[in-house]
Amino acid sequence: MTPARLDHAGIEALIPHRGPMCLLDRMTSWDETRIECVAINHRDTHHPLRSASGLLASAAIEYAAQAMAVHGALSAAAAGDRAAPGFLASARDVRLACTRLDDLPRTGRDELVVVAERQAADAARLLYAFVLRHEGRELASGRVAVVLDAGLVQAR
Repeated sequence: MTPARLDHAGIEALIPHRGPMCLLDRMTSWDETRIECVAINHRDTHHPLRSASGLLASAAIEYAAQAMAVHGALSAAAAGDRAAPGFLASARDVRLACTRLDDLPRTGRDELVVVAERQAADAARLLYAFVLRHEGRELASGRVAVVLDAGLVQAR
């Protein structure tokens, strides 16, 4: 049985990222093709992806990739399998509506919401579309291709 929601510790148990590099705070919903997660660390001055210029909007791709990894792990568990490790192969059609994620206006819930939807999958590859929003405003969107290494699952 797979959970309907996950907190930060539950997400850490599913993906290889630990500590501050696990960017997602919680998973709020998921189904066979779609996942929604929330992050609250975008203003953290010690954010692992923060540069001297701040947390650049391109970090949205890593937030989305982690949501995809959670989705893959949950989907594999629901099928009684282990998720194969995935490697980001490409990001395409990425649109950024801001420059930075750490200086967004605060008018309500100060959360990043990432939605990833699996568009295609086979034993070796996955394709997801993603959207990152803050307080209802779309900040980033695009598609990410992931290459799976099923051999690493068998070696464990």
